[in-house]
Amino acid sequence: MPLGAQTDFGDVTPEILMRAYAMGVFPMAEHRDDPEIFWVDPHLRGVFPLSGFHMSRSLSKSIKRPNYTISLNHDFEGVLDGCADRSDTWISTGIRTLYLALHDRAQAHSLEVWDPHGALIGGVYGVTLGGAFFGESMFSRRKDASKIALAFLTLHLKQCGFSLFDTQFITPHLASLGAIEVPRNVYKSRLNAALDQSADIENRPLPSVQDVLQRNTHTS
Repeated sequence: MPLGAQTDFGDVTPEILMRAYAMGVFPMAEHRDDPEIFWVDPHLRGVFPLSGFHMSRSLSKSIKRPNYTISLNHDFEGVLDGCADRSDTWISTGIRTLYLALHDRAQAHSLEVWDPHGALIGGVYGVTLGGAFFGESMFSRRKDASKIALAFLTLHLKQCGFSLFDTQFITPHLASLGAIEVPRNVYKSRLNAALDQSADIENRPLPSVQDVLQRNTHTS
């Protein structure tokens, strides 16, 4: 597929989308109502070292507070819509449909953060292939909710046998948590190694609060 070229949404199937991920390419749209998808392969790629999550003191305090619960794949659609709930989003109607189809095929997954009243306050979703997790987007409706989601997700991926957490691009938010940029050739090498591995995001329970806090102590 030509990088940067646009494709009508109707021409993209879940199978094509998964082949794109295997090549290191991911889709975006210009805006919510864009009927086309364009393919992206950045020169510099964001990745999250699964043993390098940085936890600030304030985030550690937020994680210790018993005012939230974590779940996996309990509300993929809710997380997807939470990520798209902003004035300017690349999650078009076509992209939303594709990722819901991937979730139905157990190829896209979400981690949710809930408040004590059962309201969805944050989360992250992405695609799995081999030992790679391709993070797509995250959202937060309460202070630190998306950071809490990432703290649990990075440890869970490591415990489930994943070796690559692709964040696509780097933002100050992700960099503050330990995400880094690598050149395209380095990323492709790590991706190819991850694709040869076998990992299952649902093969063990989510880590506990103590697991997350202890991991941070061991790796800080």
